[in-house]
Formats: sequence, C-alpha cells, structure tokens
Amino acid sequence: MPLEGDRTWAVTRLAEARQVLGDPRFSHDPTRPGYPTIHPGAPVEPTPEGAFQAMDDPEHRRYRRLVQGRFTVAAVNRMRPSIQAIVDRAIDDMLATGAPADLVTDFGLPVPSMVICDLLGVPYEDREFFQSRTQRMAVVTGDTADGQAALGELRQYLRGLVDGSPHDGLISQLASTADLTREAVTNIALSLLIAGHETTGNMIPLSLLALWDHPDQLDRLRADPTLIPAAVEELLRYLSIVDWVAFDRVAVEDVEIGGHQFHPGDGVWVLGAAANHDDRAFPDPATLDLTRRSRQHIAFGHGIHQCVGQNLARAELEIALHTLLTRLPALRLAVPFADLPFKHDAAVFGLHHMPVTW
Repeated sequence: MPLEGDRTWAVTRLAEARQVLGDPRFSHDPTRPGYPTIHPGAPVEPTPEGAFQAMDDPEHRRYRRLVQGRFTVAAVNRMRPSIQAIVDRAIDDMLATGAPADLVTDFGLPVPSMVICDLLGVPYEDREFFQSRTQRMAVVTGDTADGQAALGELRQYLRGLVDGSPHDGLISQLASTADLTREAVTNIALSLLIAGHETTGNMIPLSLLALWDHPDQLDRLRADPTLIPAAVEELLRYLSIVDWVAFDRVAVEDVEIGGHQFHPGDGVWVLGAAANHDDRAFPDPATLDLTRRSRQHIAFGHGIHQCVGQNLARAELEIALHTLLTRLPALRLAVPFADLPFKHDAAVFGLHHMPVTW
C-alpha cells in the first residue's frame, strides 16, 4: 500500500520481499530520487566513501569483498573457541558479582562487543563509548540531531584508530590497503562496528525471553542441544528485530512484483517482520517452533546487501544460548515482564535492561 504523501509502497509477503531485495532494479542508494525516508524534508547527504551498505554494485561489491573473507563460515568456525571464551568470561563475571544481573548490559552487549572489537582491532576498554553512541544513533523518533552528533563522534574516534592503531585487526589490515583512503577505512569500520554488536546484543536477551515464554520449546531445546542451530534460525524469524531498517529501496526501472507495477522513483519499504510472519511461507507464523525450517527468513536481508556478518551472528547466538542454558539452568527474570523496558523508539528492537537472577 502507498504511504500518505509519498509514492512509497510497503511489501509484506516473503516471496515478494525476497524479489525486491534481490532485484538490482531496486536501488539501496539513499541519494536516489524517491528513496523512502522516515524524516521527509531532511537534507540528503552524499553517501560516505566506504559506506558500502548504502551503495549499489559495482561500488558495493568493491568494498564488500575487502571484508567478506573475515566472515565466511570457515573463518567464523575458526573464531568459535575465542567466542566461547568470551561467553564463559562474561558468565564468570556475572557469577562473581552475584544475582541479580542485567542480561543486556552484563552479557548481551558485552559478548558481541568484545568479539567485534577483537576482529577490528578496537580497544575493548572503549566499548562504553561506542555502545552509547550507537544507541543514540538508533533512536528513530524525535529530533535526529543527537543521533547525527553521536555518529560524528564515533566516526572521529575510528578515524583516530585508522591513523595510528597499535592493535592488530581488520582496521590495520584495511589501512595498509594501497587503494583505500583514510575515510573509506573509517566508514567500513564504522559499518561493521555498529552492525557487529547492536543487533546480536539485542537478540541474545530477547531470545531467552522468547524461550521462557514458550516453556515447551525450551524443554525441547534442553533435551536436544543439537537443535540449537535450528532454534537460532527460528528465533531470528520469530523476533525479526530489524524490521524495516536496511530494507528500504527505490525502483530505478519499471518492475513488476506480485502483480504490481513499480515505476522509477517509487520508494519501497520491505517490512521484514511481516515477511517473516507470512503464513504462506511459515504456517502458523505466530507460533515459536524450534523444529520449523526457517532458513528462508529475511532477518539478515536478501540479495547482494544481505548482512555480511550473518555467519558470525549465528555463531555468537548459538554459543551464547547454549552456554547460558547449560551453565545457568535456573536463569530467570528478576522483575515482572510488565516492568521490562523495551526499545520501541529504536531502529533495532530490543531491551534497555533485562534484570535476571538464577
């Protein structure tokens, strides 16, 4: 359906969503005329050099290929022992401090933060700085000035690492690449740092909450830990915490999808949560079923812009959930569900805090 005041369409079915996201006749370049925005009238800034998530091919491919080797299945499998060590250390710290703990700030965010810091070569002691900035950037309601200020602060911080980081990691590797400018390296690192902890950091606590809300599925998972990979796919589908952000497009040619004709300049919102709850693709979609075949979901997008870090996110979720359920079998909420503060104003859904005990 078109949104009032603009020729922008919402796509809510999985098959059509995958078609739009996979068709190069729909652009992901926000500088294109007609590109949809939640802030109409706001000035459109040029896409920063290296910000490949907001580019079309061939520019998108040029930058993406520089980092994708770090996120292959084989590369991520080599990281699993270090991810396990990070997860165990976070649980050790929770146990040492004692209950109650905050599963968001004491576990959900620190685990992927430390993983992506290790990968990029970002000092982990600076995590509170970049976590606070990314959370300010994620707010989508009200004045956007604070979010833009936070983005500038985070970019300036990363620019300093590019100029002289003593840490070994992807930033140093990219900085030594002859055909990359300082700004390009900064913006590639910015994209990976934000995506590398904010989404997984929200998914971990929400996944536990969903499992506690479905005790039959939790019991099934405890009885058969080999279900963990399938459970992660179903939780990604069921929760769909990245609903529309990164799923915005604009038609650059005439395209027919699902019997509808799109014309150049037509904006499109692909609604990921709706598509992942499409009853044509997922029978009884409102039910959490850990044995469901959910891999065709679009929680990570689809097509050339599909999340480059999806294999890493899956590994982090699998290890985090399995270890929490194994080491803290009595883990439970420490407050009533009604008291949980959800991020209803954020681009990535989640919880501000989640007090737990065991």
